[in-house]
Amino acid sequence: MRTLPDPPGVGREATRFAAALLLLIGMIGSIADTAPAADLPLPNNWQETGPNSWHKEYARPRAIPFPKADPYSAAKLALGRMLFFDPILSGAKIRSCSTCHDPGLSWADGRPRAIGEKQEMLPLRTPTLLNVAWTPKLGWDGHFRNLESVAMGPITAPNIMDLSEDRMVDRLAAIPGYVEAFHGAFGPGAITESNVEMALATFERTIVSGEAPFDRWINGNSTAISAAAKRGFALFNGKANCAACHSGWAFSDASFHDIGTARGDDIGRGRLFPNSVALRYAFKTPTLRDVARRGPYMHDGSVPTLQAVVDLYDRGGIARPSRDPNIRPLGLSGGEKADLIAFLQTLSEKGKAVEMPALPR
Repeated sequence: MRTLPDPPGVGREATRFAAALLLLIGMIGSIADTAPAADLPLPNNWQETGPNSWHKEYARPRAIPFPKADPYSAAKLALGRMLFFDPILSGAKIRSCSTCHDPGLSWADGRPRAIGEKQEMLPLRTPTLLNVAWTPKLGWDGHFRNLESVAMGPITAPNIMDLSEDRMVDRLAAIPGYVEAFHGAFGPGAITESNVEMALATFERTIVSGEAPFDRWINGNSTAISAAAKRGFALFNGKANCAACHSGWAFSDASFHDIGTARGDDIGRGRLFPNSVALRYAFKTPTLRDVARRGPYMHDGSVPTLQAVVDLYDRGGIARPSRDPNIRPLGLSGGEKADLIAFLQTLSEKGKAVEMPALPR
């Protein structure tokens, strides 16, 4: 376990303007999808769902979990941060991990679907990297067993970053600064595919959502969120039953559910488990941290706004054998929908600048 680190350090001049611009776009994206309803009396059972009774379930963790097979080190973190922001890991040297996982866009890209090396639209939306240290299986269908297993998939995929493992190692070995950084993190002769994976994973585990108004409220500041948001929280855990899947401090059970939206051959985790009825059309429950900044929504970017997301859940999705039993028509009023959105907007931290590191030469 490791205490939460400080934000990444100072970046390269050539990319600093782009990072600041994308941060601004991300902050603009936090504007409300709809205005909350006028403040109304809280429900009669509010004391049962007040912040004190929920503190333990929603309290933020004090440390980041690092696996024994890939323990934390400051040298590995620094190396992973450089690799994450360096376009040297793409075939044409024009894309980096941060191209799709941009810190200014809550570590996603703000697009309905990801765009690859050849400027072609990919089948799925880029997921955020917020809080991935606590996610046991990664990818919308969970086909990555851990963070270490994720890195080389996008790097070597012809339609994403298009760089072979051999070319990657040769490129890094030709840069004295990387030779020194790998030596410091792993020892002599350390530029290998496995060490690239471990360095990237170490950095990615430090991508943690910051304190949001909700956290201040759950810790006892009664004025940190509005009355509408408090009603929304009661709905979230009650009538709307969002917490059945969006549970815990990260607001995700890290599991897979058919919420009644995907169609055709877009069957998610069902592709890995073709004999499972429950996993057909099932996709990973995304975190709701920074959710107001991370539209469009769903695994395929098919839902443009939070209002449309709430409307979708209120309808209940496509009725079929694989649909999760928690997905059903909710009968929410317009005011209740607005209260839910007011609550979801309390899950975003205040925007902060994250500059790219100086890259080795």
